[in-house]
Amino acid sequence: MLLPLILLGGLELALRLAGYGYPTDFFRLITLGGRERWVDNDQFGRRFFPAALARIPAPVIMEARKPAGAFRIFILGESAALGDPRPNYGAGRYLEALLRERFPGENFEVVNTAITAINSHAILPIARECARHEGDLWIIYMGNNEMVGPFGAATVFGPQAPPLGLVRLSLALQETRLGQLLMDGSRRLRGASRDSAAWQGMEMFLKNEVPPGDRRREVVYDSFRRNLNDMLRAGVGSGASVILSTVAVNLKDCPPFGSLSGTNLPIADRASWETLCADGATAEAEGRFQEAEQHYEQAARQFPESATLQFRLGDCLLRLTNAAARPHLELARDDDTLPFRADSRINDLIRRAVGPSSGRGLVLCDAALALATNSPAGVPGRESFFEHVHLNFDGNYRLARVWAEAAEKLLPAAVVRPARPAWASQEQCERRLGLTDWNRLSVVEDVIGRLQRPPFREQPDIAGRLESLRGWRDALRQRMAATPPAQARAVYLEALGHAPEDHWLHENFAEFLEATGDLPQATIERRKVCDLIPYYYFSHYSLGTLLKQQGQWDEARECLRQAAVLNPRQEEIRLELGGIYAHQRQWEWALQEFERARQLSPSDPRPLHDAGEVLWRLNRRAEAIARLREALRLQPAYWQARYRLGEHLAQEGRLAEAVAELQDVVRVKPDLASAHENLGVALFQLGRVEEAAQQFDATLRLDPQNRQALQFRQNVLHDPNRKTGP
Repeated sequence: MLLPLILLGGLELALRLAGYGYPTDFFRLITLGGRERWVDNDQFGRRFFPAALARIPAPVIMEARKPAGAFRIFILGESAALGDPRPNYGAGRYLEALLRERFPGENFEVVNTAITAINSHAILPIARECARHEGDLWIIYMGNNEMVGPFGAATVFGPQAPPLGLVRLSLALQETRLGQLLMDGSRRLRGASRDSAAWQGMEMFLKNEVPPGDRRREVVYDSFRRNLNDMLRAGVGSGASVILSTVAVNLKDCPPFGSLSGTNLPIADRASWETLCADGATAEAEGRFQEAEQHYEQAARQFPESATLQFRLGDCLLRLTNAAARPHLELARDDDTLPFRADSRINDLIRRAVGPSSGRGLVLCDAALALATNSPAGVPGRESFFEHVHLNFDGNYRLARVWAEAAEKLLPAAVVRPARPAWASQEQCERRLGLTDWNRLSVVEDVIGRLQRPPFREQPDIAGRLESLRGWRDALRQRMAATPPAQARAVYLEALGHAPEDHWLHENFAEFLEATGDLPQATIERRKVCDLIPYYYFSHYSLGTLLKQQGQWDEARECLRQAAVLNPRQEEIRLELGGIYAHQRQWEWALQEFERARQLSPSDPRPLHDAGEVLWRLNRRAEAIARLREALRLQPAYWQARYRLGEHLAQEGRLAEAVAELQDVVRVKPDLASAHENLGVALFQLGRVEEAAQQFDATLRLDPQNRQALQFRQNVLHDPNRKTGP
C-alpha cells in the first residue's frame, strides 16, 4: 500500500531536483539591500493560464517582517483593482496618497496583489498567502472577470465553468511538479494551438458568447460565492479587518459587447419586433427620442433579453432626463452575451456576503453605489471610466476616496485622533504620485489604441468615444506646449523628496524625461528603477530599449539579456535582442533570438519579418522570401513584410511579382515615399513607363528631393527619343 506513495514521492523529488516545473506561490522571498523582502512570483499565473498567455503581477515588494508601527494594507482583485491601463495611477496609489496626507507620520504600506485577467479562483490562493503576512487591512475589489477569467463560462484559457470541486482538485494537483507534468502532457495531447496563441486581449473572447440564462452562468455564480466566503474567512481569521467592495462598471457609455437578436423569437413575432426596432432606430437617429423610446419599449416587452435593445431604450430615457434609464442600462449589462463586466448578480453576492452580524472585522464598501451617486442621472459613465471597467484618473481618485473613508473607520484610535481635518484633493494626490500631463497623454494614447481594436471598435458609439478621447489628447498637448518642462520636472522632484525609494515615481519621472528628450537623465531614472526592483524583468527591458535608442548597443544588449534571464517567455525581449545582434552583424545570434520570439508567439508576423531580413543579409535569399511569405500568411495586412518582399523580389528579377506586392503597399501606405519609388523602378524595368511616371510623381510629392525620381523625370520624361521599354 505504501509502495505507490513512495514511488510518487520519489518522482516528485526527482522532478524538483531536475529543476522541472515552477513555483506556485504568489510571493517569493529574496534578499535585497541586505534585507529579506517578499516580492511577486512572475510564474504564479501558470496554474490558471496556458503558459504563453499567463499574466504576471505588477511589481510587489514588502519587508519580510513588517516594520514596527507600519499599517499593512493588501488589495486583492483584477485589472480594475490594479489600475489598468497604468498601475502607477491606480486606485491603490491614490489610496496610499490619501492616507499619508490625512495621517502624517503614519507608515502605510499598500501592497497591491491584483493581476490582469484573473478571477476569484486565482485570488483565493493569493488571499490565503496574504493571511500569513501580517496584514492589518484587506480591500477586496473583484468580479469583472468571473465569466471570462480562468474556469469562467466564456473563458478561452481552459475548461468552461467546471464544478468548483474539479477546479480546486486541478489547482491542488498543479502545486506539485508531478501535477504540472501531467497538465503539460494533457495539453500536448489536446494540441498546442490554444496554448501557443499570443495574448490578444479581449479580442480572444469574441467567439465565446454566453446568453442570459445559460446554466454555466449559475455554476460561475456559485463558485464565486464560495470562493468569496473562503476569502473572507481567511482575511478575518488572520486578524485583519476586511473591506469588501462592490464593483463599479460603465453603464452609460459602454454598449453591450454582444446581444441576442430577434432570431430567438418565434417567426410570427419576429417581423413586428424588427419593425419596432427599426422604427426606434430611425427616430433616435433623427433626435425624436420620445418616439424612439416608445418603439423600443414595445419591442422590449416582446423580447426583453436583447441587451442592445435595453441599452438603446436606456440611452433614449437618459436623453429625455428620465430617471427610469438605469434599470434598462443595468439589464443591458446583465444580458451582455460577452460578459466582461461584473453584473447585478455578482454585486448582490458581494453585498450578501457582508451580513448584519459580520462585526467590525468585515465591512461593506458599496463602491458601485458611490460612483453612481456622483454621476449624472445616477448612472456611471465616461466621467469615471476609460472604457468598460477601467477607471480614468478621476474614477481612480473617487474609488480611492470611498475606500479611504471606509478604512478610516477601521484604523486604530491612536492613528485617527491626530488626523488632518480633510482628505487631500485629487490635485494634491496627483502631485504626490508624480502625475503630470506628460504621463496623462501617454495613458490616453494607450486607451485610444485599445478602443480601435475589437471588441470596442464594433460598438455603435465608438466614433463619438474616440472623438472625445482625441479631444482630451489634443487639450493635453496644448497645455503641455504652454507649460515649461521645468515646472513639470519640479512636480516629480517634489514627489521624490517625499518618497525617494518609490520605484513608481522614478518610472513616472523617466517617462516624462523621455517625452521631453532628456534621454541621459531618463537613463539615470531607469537605472534607479532597476536598483529598486532588480528582480522585475520589465525594468531591465525598459532600460535596455532606452540605451539602444541612444546607440549604446553593448550595454543595451546586457540589460536585455538580464531581462530575458528574469523572464524567458517575453517575445518583445527576444525581438529587441535580435535587433541588437543584427545591428552588430552577429547574424546567427540574431536568428536564434527571432526564432525564440516566433516560438513564443507563433501568430505574430514580426519575428518572421525580422528573420527574413537577416537571412537576406546572409545571402540565403530563398529562405528570406519564404519567411516573408509566411509572415503575410499570418497577417496579410502586415505591410512591412509586403514591402520587403516586394524589394527582394525586384532584386531577384521577379519584377511582375514585385509590382503586385508593392502595389498593395502603396494602397495601404500611400504616404510611404520609398514604396512609390521602388514600385516606379520596377514598373519602368517592365517597360510600363507611364505607370512608372505616376509613381515617381507620387514620390516627389512626398519627398521633393528624391534623387532617383528627379533623375527619372530629367533623363526619361524629358528625352524626346525615350522608349517605352526598360
